[in-house]
Order: sequence, then C-alpha cells, then structure tokens
Amino acid sequence: MAPIPTPPAEPQDDPDGYVGLDAARAEQLARERGWSTVRALPPGTVITMEYRVGRLNFEVKDGRVARAWKG
Repeated sequence: MAPIPTPPAEPQDDPDGYVGLDAARAEQLARERGWSTVRALPPGTVITMEYRVGRLNFEVKDGRVARAWKG
C-alpha cells in the first residue's frame, strides 16, 4: 500500500494581521510569506467549506481586508 502523503506546512502567519490592509498589499504580503493560494472575496460570498492547506482567504470590503482566515 502506498504511504499517505504529508501535506506541505502552512506559513506560520496570523491571518488577523491582514485585517485593515489594502487588499492588493495584503495579497502581495501573503504571497511573500509563503501562502500558495490567496483569494479575495466580497462580503457574503457563498463558498464551499473544504479546507485547503496553504490557502489564505480575505473578505474584502471597500478595498480593504475586513476578515482573513486559513483554508
């Protein structure tokens, strides 16, 4: 039987640190810190709840990050 793959480690980064930043700057900073996927979503967007290692989500309102979370 094949071994179970080990997912890559996520950056040791606090998503709350992105709240209040300009959305473009927040995305640039997140990529510099090692997040493989960064997605910006308008408030109230319907999304699936699957967890993706290495993904950082931003809820963007008026061009600024209002909320940030992993997965």
